[in-house]
Amino acid sequence: MENKLFVGNLSFGISETALEEAFSALGTVESVRIITDRDTGRSKGFGFVEMADAELAQQAIAQLNEKELDGRQISVSIAKPQAPRNNSRGGGGGGNRW
Repeated sequence: MENKLFVGNLSFGISETALEEAFSALGTVESVRIITDRDTGRSKGFGFVEMADAELAQQAIAQLNEKELDGRQISVSIAKPQAPRNNSRGGGGGGNRW
């Protein structure tokens, strides 16, 4: 998806609403998600913004990358597809146990 953006170096206190407002000034925002730590609920300092189309996403990169938002210089780029996760916990792949 060329319209999904990675937004890094976010302020730990910024809300999804504030992030959406910053991007919606450029056009229609489809979704916003700030990634949080599962245990603490605290922001990890990055998130994703999905714009209505690829052209708006490119405009957002051009206008917001390396700009200040909530006291931090953010980085904005096209999001890379999520790598497949290995859900096994622990080492190797099973095998015989002695």
